[in-house]
Amino acid sequence: MSEIKRCGWCGNDPLYIRYHDKVWGKPVYDDQDLFAKLILDGAQAGLSWITILRKQENYYRAFDNFDAEKMANYDQKKIDALLQNEGIIRNKLKINAAVTNARAYLSIQEKIGFSNFLWQYVDG
Repeated sequence: MSEIKRCGWCGNDPLYIRYHDKVWGKPVYDDQDLFAKLILDGAQAGLSWITILRKQENYYRAFDNFDAEKMANYDQKKIDALLQNEGIIRNKLKINAAVTNARAYLSIQEKIGFSNFLWQYVDG
């Protein structure tokens, strides 16, 4: 059995290695999984990816398992609670962007499907 060749960026952190081997570079076509990636990538802006990986489970809990229907209806009370949640990046702009992205996601999903929208130019 041959050893997996890994990119240098994953180093020897077990979480990063698992991400590299199981997730990174693998196409995703599931709308829900793609939506979760969108929100997590938005949270990562300006930070290292390992920071988000370490908080990923907290994000799933805090954002109702990335249920876009629920997220699109978050009110100020929920947003304020998220801003106090130490398990996620407590940045008001990023949290508000997650809510806005949930609304946009639902609109795209209804019209064409989120995966179809993202992959239409890649798959030709």
